[in-house]
Amino acid sequence: MSQAFTNNRRHRWKVLGVGVAANASFSAAFSGIPTTAVLIRSAYHLGNAELGLVLGLMGLGIAISELPWGLLTDRWGDRPVLLSGLATTALALALMAMFAAPTAGYVPGLPLLAAGLLLVGLLGGSVNGSSGRAVMTWFGEGERGMAMSIRQTAVPLGGAAGALILPSLATHFGFASVYGVLALLCGVTLFFTWLWLYEPVASAADKAHVNHTALSSSSAPLKDRQLWRIVAAIGILCAPQFAILSFGTVFLHDFSHAGIAAITASMAALQCGAMVMRVWSGRWTDRKRNRREFLRVCTVASAIAFAALAALVTLAGQLPTVGPAMAALLIVMLVLTGVSVSAWHGVAYTELATIAGARNAGTALGMANTSVFVMCFLTPLAIPHILTLGNWPAVWLAGSVCALIALQFFPKSAPATIVCAREAF
Repeated sequence: MSQAFTNNRRHRWKVLGVGVAANASFSAAFSGIPTTAVLIRSAYHLGNAELGLVLGLMGLGIAISELPWGLLTDRWGDRPVLLSGLATTALALALMAMFAAPTAGYVPGLPLLAAGLLLVGLLGGSVNGSSGRAVMTWFGEGERGMAMSIRQTAVPLGGAAGALILPSLATHFGFASVYGVLALLCGVTLFFTWLWLYEPVASAADKAHVNHTALSSSSAPLKDRQLWRIVAAIGILCAPQFAILSFGTVFLHDFSHAGIAAITASMAALQCGAMVMRVWSGRWTDRKRNRREFLRVCTVASAIAFAALAALVTLAGQLPTVGPAMAALLIVMLVLTGVSVSAWHGVAYTELATIAGARNAGTALGMANTSVFVMCFLTPLAIPHILTLGNWPAVWLAGSVCALIALQFFPKSAPATIVCAREAF
């Protein structure tokens, strides 16, 4: 690969495209599979507590593996980590299609399903940090917010694709087709990653600066209290988001009595709305240079939205039956709340990676994603217990409380000048 090609400014859009595709293909699994929650519960003969466990285990796998993958990305580079991660994730999904899918005469046990989803999470955790570091390397400060937000649209993009495709596949062709299609998506992305993902060639001066930086501050992200505060805020604010993504379909089915078509459309609308908001927020904060202020406003808006959803569900519970009008209103409110609590990701990740510097971006993003997917594991486990002790309004009110807690960790304002001594290209 020639220097002229790898340093071509237009090539950065191909790198961004690879990052989006990689995240979307994996997001179709970790965000798409929960949209089939009602069907998983039926096909695998699970209760709500067991359903929460299996939905959370993929998040646990990602949480365990994110930081090691991020450290490896900063040491080895984006390309080898992303290629190996996509290849092994595709293989794990293919094995699930062959051995962990229910058939007419066979229902896999809970341990096999749980182990399969845990393995997918462990391997798929490679995608987030490596693709994020590539974006930080190829894009400058004035356009990183938009670029990282575009990359983060891959999560709702993959989730929307999963919401549109996976329930129908599971209904008509079974879960072997669900896992098989997800494996195919990872395989296609693997090819384009191999074709396009390279790091820009650095000058001799840049290489010397990189070497000096690696020696002087390679462990700095793990010791930076400011980074850990933002990491904590990101993780806590993801809890209400995962509440909607993991049990939103169950809520619509059990409480609103919505059908599969309505559930599919609502979850797809939520993901599409989140995708649009992430692109807009990244571009807007690039222009205004107000990432931290935006994060705090978005957190407050999420707290208000979840409280309003809890109030509406309480009102609906007082009615003799949930009629079509109220059911439609509940769907709209759930979608708006989900969009509100999903709009901030790209901005938060950009701020985090900017503070850490491009050289340590993989580690910083691994820290954040560890926090995120710890919540991805814990949230589905907690919701059945909240439902046992309380009801659906209690679930959504807990989401509002989480947003208010996250607000305490997001920094209040950005300094006039951000010094990135550790940043190297």
